[in-house]
Amino acid sequence: MPEHVKVPDITPITRYVANGTQTDFSYPFPIFASEDLAVYIDGARQASGYTINGAGQSMGGSVTFDTAPAMDSVLTFARELAIERITDFLEGGDFSAQSINNELDYMVAALQQVSLENTAMLRYSDNEAPAKTELPARNLRANKGLGFDGNGNPIALDLSGAAASPDFTASGTGASTRTVTDKLGDAVSVKDFGAKGDGLTNDTIAIQNALAANDSVFLPAGEYLISGTITITARKALIGAGQKSVLKCNGQNFNAVEITEDHAALHNLRIIGGDIGIKLFGKTRPCVQTAISDITIVGPNIGVQLDGYNNTNFPCYWNTLSRVLVEQFKLHGFHLTRSGAGDTPNANKFHACRAYSLGEPSTGHGFYIEEGRFNNSLIDCEANVNGTAQGCFTIGAGCDKTLLINPYAESFNSVPNIKLEAGSIETSIFNLLSVSDGAAIWDLSGGEYTAYNAGFPYKNRMQRTTCTDMTATLQRYDTEFIDTQGIVSLDTSHSVHLVSSFGGALTVNLPNAADAVGAMMVIKKTDSSSNVITIKETGGAGPDGRDYFLGAENDFMMAQSNGAEWFVLSSNRAPGNTRFFDGSGTYDIDMAVDSYLLSSFGGAMTARLPPANSSQAIGRTITIKKTDPSSNTITVTEQGATGPDGYAQPLNSQYNAITVVSNGGQWYIINRF
Repeated sequence: MPEHVKVPDITPITRYVANGTQTDFSYPFPIFASEDLAVYIDGARQASGYTINGAGQSMGGSVTFDTAPAMDSVLTFARELAIERITDFLEGGDFSAQSINNELDYMVAALQQVSLENTAMLRYSDNEAPAKTELPARNLRANKGLGFDGNGNPIALDLSGAAASPDFTASGTGASTRTVTDKLGDAVSVKDFGAKGDGLTNDTIAIQNALAANDSVFLPAGEYLISGTITITARKALIGAGQKSVLKCNGQNFNAVEITEDHAALHNLRIIGGDIGIKLFGKTRPCVQTAISDITIVGPNIGVQLDGYNNTNFPCYWNTLSRVLVEQFKLHGFHLTRSGAGDTPNANKFHACRAYSLGEPSTGHGFYIEEGRFNNSLIDCEANVNGTAQGCFTIGAGCDKTLLINPYAESFNSVPNIKLEAGSIETSIFNLLSVSDGAAIWDLSGGEYTAYNAGFPYKNRMQRTTCTDMTATLQRYDTEFIDTQGIVSLDTSHSVHLVSSFGGALTVNLPNAADAVGAMMVIKKTDSSSNVITIKETGGAGPDGRDYFLGAENDFMMAQSNGAEWFVLSSNRAPGNTRFFDGSGTYDIDMAVDSYLLSSFGGAMTARLPPANSSQAIGRTITIKKTDPSSNTITVTEQGATGPDGYAQPLNSQYNAITVVSNGGQWYIINRF
C-alpha cells in the first residue's frame, strides 16, 4: 500500500530572494498535487515557466524555473488548497485506512492554511472581551482615519491637524522644549532611508545612504538583505537592537562590513554570510580606535580580518573587539594579516571573542595572528574548531610580542591548541586551557615564547627574568651534551656543557663576552681519554685573559661575562693555586692553596700543618717545597702532634719538597724528594 502524505507542524509558505542565476528552489512543506502550490514572483502569481517537483512527498519538494528569476526579485511558494471535502464514505462499505488518512491530512493542511491567514490579521487579545467589531459606515469613514473611542470601539477620526508636530519637553530641571520633529531627528534609522528589514528587499543602498548622511545610524530589529559591502568611515557608528538586527549577505563574494577609517563603531547586531564578515583596514585614513562589540557573525569565509593593507601612513592600530562570536567559518575565525606594503596590525585588543566551527569544516585557524606586533592581546578568548583546522590559536612568522591571557582551545584530530610558527618572537601565554588532543604548545619558534600555567608536560617557560628573592625547591640547568672533535662554538642557549673529547682533541669557543653579558657557563670534560679540551673565546682573549685546558676526566671550568671579558669563577685547573713565602720562625700552613713555596734564606723556619682532624685538612693533599740555597732548614710539623708519618720532617737543601695528605687522623707522606 502506498505511503500517505504526512503533514508535519510547519507553516505552509516560504520565500526567497533571487540572485539572477539560481533556477532551483526548495519548499519544505508537503503538497498533495502540483496545483496545490502557488508560485509568486514579486507578488504576481505565475501560471507557467516552472516545474513543480515532489508532490505527494511528506518532506516537500522543489520548484525549477525554465529561466532564472531576475536579481533581487522576491519568490513566494505557498500551499493554497480549496477548502472542500474530497472524499465520501459509503454506508456499509469498506473503511479504507488510506482514505481516512488522506482526508485527515487534507484537513490538517487546510487548517494550517487558515492559521497562516489568521496570523496576518489584526485581532483582539485573548485577555479581553471583544469590543464592537463593525467599522463605521462607509460615508462616515470616508477621508478619515481609524481610531478608538473610550470603550475601545472603532470610530472615524478627522485627520485635519493630526500631522502637526507637537512640542516635546523632557522631565527634569533645565529641560527645554523642542518639536517632536527635532526630537525624532536625534535617532536616525536605516528605515528612514527606505530600508525594509523584511529579508526579501535589497536594503544595501538604503543602509549606505543612511551612513553617508549621518554619524550614528540605528539598525532596528529585522533581516536586512545586502548585495554589497556596507562601509563605515571615520567617526561613524552602526548600532543594532541585538541579535534580531541582522545583516544578511545575498552571496559569499563580497565583504559584509568594511571599516576603513578611524574612530568608527559597530555594535549589537548579527551578520550572516559574506566573504569576510567584518574587515578593518586603513584605506583613506588610519583605521584606529575602532570599537566593535556584541556581534555575531555566521557562515563567512573569514569572520573578522584586520589588515595592515598597503600604506604605512594608514595603519590598523589600537582597535578593540569585545564579545564577538564567529560561527561556522570556512577559513579563519579571526585573522590579522598584511596584504600589501603597509604596517602590520599592532596593539589591537580582543576581549571575550570566540571562534566556533559549530560542525562546519574549516581549513584555517580559529585565531590566526599571521602578522602583528607590539601587544596584540587576546584576553578570555576561545577557539573551538573542527578537526580539519590547522590550529586553534596560531601565531605566525610576522608576529612580535603577542599576548594570550586565559585562552581556551578545543578541537580533535590532533589540531594544536597553540601553534607558534618559525619567526614569531616573544609570545606570552598565561593560563592556557587546552582541550584539543593536539600539542598544547607546538613551538616552531625556537623557544621565542614565555608561558605561565600553560603547556604540557612543561607548563612554564620564563625568559630574561630578574628575580630579587626566589625560593626554589628544585632547580634544573639547561644542559648541552657535546661529543665530537675539532672546534665547537657555544651560544647562550645553554649554561652547562658536558663535553667528551674521546674522539680527538677539541677546542671549545665561548661566545664573545660582549654577546653574553651576565651569562654564566660551565664546561666539564666527561671522558677518560688523554685528548685535551682547549677553552677559548670567539674574538676575545679567553677566560681570565688566556686559554684554559681540561686534560683529565672531570676537569671543569665555570666562567661569567661582564660584557667586556670572561672571568673564571671556579675550576680545578685554576692557575695561581700556590703560596709564596720568604721568612723565618714559624709559618702556619693555612690550607688555602695546594702548593707552598717557602724560602728560609733569612733563618730557620718551621712549617706547621693544621691538626690532621681539622675540617680544612681532611682529605686534602698539599706540597711544601724549600726554594732558597741557604743551609737554613725548613722543618715540617703538625699542630698538637709530631708531624707527617709521626715525625718532624726536615727540608735541608734547595728544591727539597714533601707532599702530604690527611685521612682525618694523621698526616701521611705521599712523596718526598
